[in-house]
Amino acid sequence: MKARIDELVDILNEANYNYHVLDQPTISDQEFDKLLRELFILEEKYPEYVREDSPTHRVGGTVLDEFQKVRHAIPMMSLGNVFNEEEIRQFDQRIRKENITPQYVCELKIDGLSVSLHYEKGKLITAATRGDGTVGEDITANAKTIKTIPLTIKQPIDIEVRGEIYMSKETLKKINKEREKNGQPLLQNCRNAAAGSIRQLDSKIAASRQLDCWIYHLPNPEDYGIKTHWEALNFMKELGFKTNPNNLLVTDVEGILTYIAAKGKERPSLAYDIDGVVIKVNSIEEQKQLGFTAHHPKWATAYKFPAEEVLTKLTDIIFTVGRTGKITPNAVLEPVIVAGSTISRATLHNEDYVIAKDLKIGDIVSIHKAGDVIPEIGEVKKERRTGNEKDFEMIKTCPMCGEFIYKKEGQVDYYCINPLCPARHIEELCHFVSRKAMNIDGLGERIIEDFYNLKYIEKIPDIYKLARYHDELTELEGYGQKSVDNLLEAIENSKKNSLERLLFGLGIPNVGEKTSKLLATHYQDLDHLMIASQEELNTIPDIGEIIAKSITDFFNEEKNIRIIEELKDLGLNMTYTGPKVEINDNFYNKTFVVTGTLRKYTRQEIEDRIESLGGKCSSSVSKKTSAVIAGENAGSKYDKAQSLGIPIWTEEDFEKYKEEG
Repeated sequence: MKARIDELVDILNEANYNYHVLDQPTISDQEFDKLLRELFILEEKYPEYVREDSPTHRVGGTVLDEFQKVRHAIPMMSLGNVFNEEEIRQFDQRIRKENITPQYVCELKIDGLSVSLHYEKGKLITAATRGDGTVGEDITANAKTIKTIPLTIKQPIDIEVRGEIYMSKETLKKINKEREKNGQPLLQNCRNAAAGSIRQLDSKIAASRQLDCWIYHLPNPEDYGIKTHWEALNFMKELGFKTNPNNLLVTDVEGILTYIAAKGKERPSLAYDIDGVVIKVNSIEEQKQLGFTAHHPKWATAYKFPAEEVLTKLTDIIFTVGRTGKITPNAVLEPVIVAGSTISRATLHNEDYVIAKDLKIGDIVSIHKAGDVIPEIGEVKKERRTGNEKDFEMIKTCPMCGEFIYKKEGQVDYYCINPLCPARHIEELCHFVSRKAMNIDGLGERIIEDFYNLKYIEKIPDIYKLARYHDELTELEGYGQKSVDNLLEAIENSKKNSLERLLFGLGIPNVGEKTSKLLATHYQDLDHLMIASQEELNTIPDIGEIIAKSITDFFNEEKNIRIIEELKDLGLNMTYTGPKVEINDNFYNKTFVVTGTLRKYTRQEIEDRIESLGGKCSSSVSKKTSAVIAGENAGSKYDKAQSLGIPIWTEEDFEKYKEEG
């Protein structure tokens, strides 16, 4: 019987490989099912002969209490992102600056869940998720149910390979059809469905989800005498892994752009979801030369496709109150999936925005994600109107406290000016601790709201007095000694932040992140800024009358002075501690646009240098532009600068003016 079991395992594994990996079936489904049934019967009768690579393991059956943790011997890093042609060219230029003439491998960026597979003597031992990159979860039982993950590879070697577990569009459609029939909630998208399926504690559920897997990375290729990523892909394919047939080796950046354009067009017809293209330097030696940042390899990047746009219905317009009391209309939408996320809300900014868009409740509107992140309404499909739509009406009173709201002179926004409005306080606190402000890790919106309701934090200085409630915090649900200590440490560390973060965190109306930095570098400490007159502020480039008035009004309010004095007493830094600005007459108070592919600098490097010399950088050319710094393939910005008679500098011109100033 052992011989027959071995024969059946070999026949069925070969058939699985031919069908799922090569897409070249060698036996019919009927024959496969017949042989598999025979194997089940024999294994049940002779369990001592069950092989580790038996296809019967694919049906699942293991039920776990929880997933065990797995430490990755080689970290599973994320990739940096690029979003347009210019950034792709900059990526290429950074590599060429290292005296490398690269070849690139272009791969589809599969929208799924990363996996690491470990084999010992050719047998699958462990499958693990990426987790935080250092420690993942053991999903071996579920991974074994995926027919494109070989249980035994074609050489008896020790190896780790990495890839992406995903669900096909057709599978998602079938599963959702069944779930709808059973009255179950639908799975949102292929990525979430794959991630949720692979993290089922019952491997039978994972098996029923018909997941798939592409393999795309060999972490230690040199151990196998492999010198390029392309060789590594072929090596893994020869071992029996499924590699994507769309992978392409190109010789320059133009090849990358051609590949992206082609795959962007093919994207809707692919059997699986992709959200971009991964670009990798081919040579392993060159990869080593380029190295890594703390978060991602310098020799690879991911190009993200532009946002999707879909249609949905605007069912209502509701209003929220921000930290400054600003009233914002928000669209309530019939839930719709945009770029892999379910969207049911989108900001409408202000009354004028709604009127300009001519939005009515009941309209069919287009939705996209700005920067693939923020939901945004594109346009109204007026031809779809039925006559039952309701006109938009701006509210007259605050939705939180009921006080009358007011529009400030010369501005488009309405405000609740009630200083006791609870919504304002919570938003104010959330803004102060946010990433771009004081960046206090562990104080998210939900926690701020909880602490506000518990009266632990009612105004900004209370954040720095939270240690008074140390014992009470450790008794709260979801908190422990370590998490409380970490939070208090993060609060203490934030006291050292440079002045621009504090300025932004204070929430001065009309003063954003860039203006906060401009003020901090100009005045160097808060005391000097607080006594600045409106006329003096008006003399600073980019500080117009409205911003200048906002600043002086803010520092003339007694409650704001009290908050700042209290923060001083609590030990917060009130000075600018960032990079010093060198005053260079060729750059100071002037505006520059950087375009094209540079040879000596990345765009970020040259823009940082311009700012350090007192200049400003813009992304668009206008009459206010002082000069355009152009590299190769500069394009439309170069043409516009010429038409407006704006000086165009080369990198050599930039360096000359930098030295002369």
